Amino acid sequence: MEQLYSILVFIHIFSAIMGMGPGFFLTTIPKSASTMTELRHAYAIRHKLHIFVMIGGTLLLITGLAMGAIHPYLFRMPWYIISLSLYLIALAMGPTALKWYARPIKQLLVNHKGEEIPKEYDRLSKSLFLVEYFENTIFIIIIILMIWKPV
Repeated sequence: MEQLYSILVFIHIFSAIMGMGPGFFLTTIPKSASTMTELRHAYAIRHKLHIFVMIGGTLLLITGLAMGAIHPYLFRMPWYIISLSLYLIALAMGPTALKWYARPIKQLLVNHKGEEIPKEYDRLSKSLFLVEYFENTIFIIIIILMIWKPV
C-alpha cells in the first residue's frame, strides 16, 4: 500500500507542475498583444494551456483524495482540510466567476472588426485577471500548506 501511496505522491507532484504551473502564466500571455490578431492568438494559446491546467487539476484532486483514502488520518489534518477546501473553492471558480468574466472577452474577440484593441478590452481583462490573480493566490496558499504541512 505504501508503494501505491508513493506513486500517488509522484503523480500528485507531477500534476501540480503540469496543472498549476501554466495556470500562473495565463494572465501574462495576452498582455503583450498590440493588435487584435495578436490578442486572438494569445487567447488561443491560453485555451491550449488551459487544457493542461484542467488535466493536471483533475489529477491533483483525484490523487489527493486517493492519498487521503489510503491514509485516512489526513482528513483530520488541518493543512489537508484547508488545502482541500481551498482547492474546491478554486475549482468552483472556473465554471462560475472565471466563465462570467471571460464570456464578454470571448464575444469581443469574435465580434470586433479591425486591428486596434478596443478600450473595452482593458476594462474586461482587468476584471478577469483580478479573479485569476485571486485564484493563483489560493493555489500559492495550497502549495505552501502542502510543503509546510502545519499541524
